Amino acid sequence: LHTAAAVIGVDRVEFLGYHDSGMAGEPTNDHDHAFAQVAVDEAGARLAALLREERADVLTVYDEHGGYGHPDHIQVHRVGIRAAELAHTPRVYESTMNRDYIRRLMEMHRDDMPSIDEGAPDPAEMDDFGSPEAIITTTVDVRDYVPQKREAMAAHASQIPPDSFFLSMPPDAFREAFGYEWFIRRDRPDASETWLFDGL
Repeated sequence: LHTAAAVIGVDRVEFLGYHDSGMAGEPTNDHDHAFAQVAVDEAGARLAALLREERADVLTVYDEHGGYGHPDHIQVHRVGIRAAELAHTPRVYESTMNRDYIRRLMEMHRDDMPSIDEGAPDPAEMDDFGSPEAIITTTVDVRDYVPQKREAMAAHASQIPPDSFFLSMPPDAFREAFGYEWFIRRDRPDASETWLFDGL
């Protein structure tokens, strides 16, 4: 995490002190200190203290289903929303993935991408993945920073090994797949934006 933070220029990394809950249905979900089991108000208060220290104008959290249902990602959503309430953080964005865009991209690059047997998601089975394009309010073009993004992803070797589907993608396909960040703005669900800090 510290290596990835250095790659993308993050100035401060903090840990709230909880354990990884693992994927849905795993025994680690029930560990006393698993993040998914923590009281939302307790963790929210810890995060709110950091938001106040930083005088944060914007907080990003996962969408309500954690992108793809990971228990800790769902808890990040709940805890983040509560922390923003406690700290009076004015703007909260739910980080998500544009499932319609990704489906189109996968169909376009089907012949030159690793096969589904090698770990690629199946476009036909993505109904619980990300969010439909229609509810996404904010699309940030980060294609100029894809090399740093790829390097930061590679730093998480326990999560994304070097031979993973994601890091095995051809450079052009990787740039198009990871060259955008998508968000749902909670206070303005009708917004159409290309940046998170406009008007602040």
